Amino acid sequence: MNKKVGVYICSGCEIGKALDTEKLCQLASSEQNVAVCKSHKSLCSIEGFDIINNDIQNEEIEKVVIAACSPRAKTEVFDFPENILLERTNIREQVAWCMEPGEEDTQMAAEDYLRMAITKVNNINVPTPFIADKISSDILVVGGGITGITAALNGARTGYKVHLIEKEEKLGGWLNKLYKQIPSSAPYNQLKEIEIKEKIAEIESNELIEVHTSTIIKEISGQPGQFQVSLLNGSAETITVGSIVTATGWQPYDANKLPHLGYGKPNVLTNVEFEEFVKNNPKAELPKNILFIQCAGSRDKDHLPYCSGFCCGTSLKQATYIRELSPESNVFIVYKDIRTLGLYEEFYKEVQKDDQIFFTKGEIQEITEEGSNLKVGVKDTLIGDDISLQVDMIVLATGMVPNGTEDLNLKYRLGKGLPELKYNFSDSHFICFPYETRRTGIYAAGSLRAPMDIASSKDDAAGAMLKAIQTIEATKRGEAVHPRSGDKSYVDLYFDRCTDCKRCTEECPFGAYDENEKGTPIPNLNRCRRCGICLGSCPERVIGFADYSINSISSMIKSIDIPDEFEEKPRILAFVCENDAYPALDMAGQKGLKYSPYVRIIPVRCIGSVNKVWISDALSKGYDGILQIGCKPGDDYQCHFIHGSELTQTRGENIQETLETMMLEPERIRTEFIEITDYDKIPQIINDYVEEIELIGPNPFKDM
Repeated sequence: MNKKVGVYICSGCEIGKALDTEKLCQLASSEQNVAVCKSHKSLCSIEGFDIINNDIQNEEIEKVVIAACSPRAKTEVFDFPENILLERTNIREQVAWCMEPGEEDTQMAAEDYLRMAITKVNNINVPTPFIADKISSDILVVGGGITGITAALNGARTGYKVHLIEKEEKLGGWLNKLYKQIPSSAPYNQLKEIEIKEKIAEIESNELIEVHTSTIIKEISGQPGQFQVSLLNGSAETITVGSIVTATGWQPYDANKLPHLGYGKPNVLTNVEFEEFVKNNPKAELPKNILFIQCAGSRDKDHLPYCSGFCCGTSLKQATYIRELSPESNVFIVYKDIRTLGLYEEFYKEVQKDDQIFFTKGEIQEITEEGSNLKVGVKDTLIGDDISLQVDMIVLATGMVPNGTEDLNLKYRLGKGLPELKYNFSDSHFICFPYETRRTGIYAAGSLRAPMDIASSKDDAAGAMLKAIQTIEATKRGEAVHPRSGDKSYVDLYFDRCTDCKRCTEECPFGAYDENEKGTPIPNLNRCRRCGICLGSCPERVIGFADYSINSISSMIKSIDIPDEFEEKPRILAFVCENDAYPALDMAGQKGLKYSPYVRIIPVRCIGSVNKVWISDALSKGYDGILQIGCKPGDDYQCHFIHGSELTQTRGENIQETLETMMLEPERIRTEFIEITDYDKIPQIINDYVEEIELIGPNPFKDM
C-alpha cells in the first residue's frame, strides 16, 4: 500500500526571495501520493517543526519531504520517529544561494529537485536494521606492548571484558628494554622512570582483563559482534569477541643496510642497542666522546623515506642520561632537522642548555677508523664549512618499521592480514578515521598505524579502543560505523539473478563478502560500511539497500522534464559524493559563489557506488552531460571508502563502451576529484563543463 507523503517548503534564509515557494507547493500537490504540502518562513523554528509533527500525527503522514537547507544542516531539529521516512532536498545552498534569484532557470532547478525528492521517497523504504543473534561485548587486543596494555586498561575501565594476546612470555614489549623515558610533563628537565611494571600490575589486578601470553592466533573468522578467534597456547582455545584492537608494534630498521654510516664497525650501535646496553650496564664507563647520527636510514629515498617521529626525542633522552652517568663525556648530535613535536620542544630547549652537548645540522660524508677512534666527516653544516669529528662511539638513530599483521590469520578471501600502505603501515583513512582499517571492527593502534612515540601510542590506544567499543554498540543496534555512522540500511542481494561474476566480492574495500565454491557472494552484513560500491559494481542490478537502490536513483533521474534542443537549456546530471564533494558544494553556496542553473545534483554515498545503469538511463532520458565528482584518490587519498574513487577511474572503460553503443561523444561524461576544501573550485568545474557541453551540442536522445 502506498504511504502518504507530506511536503514542506521553507521560504526563510532568502529562499523566498529567490524562489516562488507557492508555485513549488502547487507542483508538489499535483504529484501522486502527496497528501499535504505546506510552506513556512522557518521550518526549523518550533512553529515550523510543530506543523510537520502535527501532520505526522493527525494526517497519518509517513514520508516527509523537506525542501529547505542542506540535509547536512539542522539535523538535530528535523529528528522524527524512526518509522517516518525523511528526505531533505537542498534548495538553499544549492539553488537559492548559488543561482540568480527570481530567474526562470533558478525556479526550474528548485522544481526539479522537488520532483526528484518526491519520486525518491515513493521508491524507497525506511531501513529495517539487521541485528545478528548473540552479539559479544568482549574485545580482543592483539599485542602486549604499551599500546596494547593501554588499550586493554581503557576497555576494562569502561566495563568491557578484554582478552589481551601476547606472543612473548611476558607483557611490556619495548618498554622492558628501556633505561629511561622521555619526560612527558613540565618542566621537561627530568627523565621519566620506566612505567611498565605498574601498568602490568594494573593489568594483572583487573578482573575484566584476561591475559594470554605465549599465545598465537590460529585463525580469526566472522564479523563485528561475532568474531571467532582460535588461539594456540600449548592447547587450542576459541573465544568470541565483538571487536579487535591490533597493536602489534614495530621493529627497528635493519642497520646492516647502513654500512655507509659505520654500522658493523666497532663501537657503532643503534639507538635500540645503546638503550639496552645502558639498561643492562648502568654503572659501565661510557666513552669520552659519543656521536649521535640522526635520521640513520630515515628520510632517505634508498631506505625509509618517512620520519619515525621518536628518534630525535630518543637521542635527546640518551644524551641527557649520558651526561648524568658520565659527567666527563661529550655528546655530539648531527641532524637533518630536530623534530620534537608539540611540547617536546620544551625538552629540546632543556637539553640545549648543556654546554657539553653539541648540535650541528649536516650530512655524514664518511666514517673511517683511526686506531681506537672513529673519524667522521660532516658536510653541509650550518656554518657552511665541512667539519671532522673524532669520537669513541657512534649511535645511529634508526627509525621504526611496523610489524606485519599476517599473524592475525583472518579468514577473509582478501587476505590474512590488514591491508597495508606502501611502507607496511596499516591502511586507513588517516585524516578522518585514523584508527580505522579496511576490516570493519578491527582497529589499528600505535606504531602499526603510523610512526609514534610512547605518549602518542598511549593516546592512539585510547582512540582505537573507543572505536572498538562504538563498533560493538552500533552492531547491537544494527547500525553502520564510520563514515555512515548510524545508517540502519544493509545490503540486500537478489540471488535469483546473480551470475557469480565476483565483482562485488573483489571490489568491496572492506572484505564484507565471502564466496562459496561457485563464486556466489556470501555477505557478512556486520562488516558492511553501506558505501554502495558493490551496488555500483554489479552488472546485473541485484544489489541494493532499502533507501538506496538502482531503482530509487533511476527514478530520480527520469523524474524531471528535459527541455528540448530548441530551448537551449542543457541539462547536466551531477553525481556528487556525499563525503567531500557535497559539503564543498554547500560551502560554495554559503560563500555566495555562483554556478550554472542547468546542473542537477544527486548525492551518492560514494562515487564508486554509481552504477552504469544510471549513466545509461540519464543519457537515454536526454541529459546532455554527466559529471561525477568524488574524493581525491592516490597515495594521500581522501576517499572515505578507501578506493571508491579509484574504482570510478578503472570503470571508465565500461562507461566508454556505453557511450560507443549509444554513438555519443566521450566528452558527455566527465569525472572530477576534489578535497572538501575545494569549494572555490567546484563552481568553475561545473561552469566549465556546462560551456563544453554547450559547444558539443544537445544530446540526440532528447525527445525520443
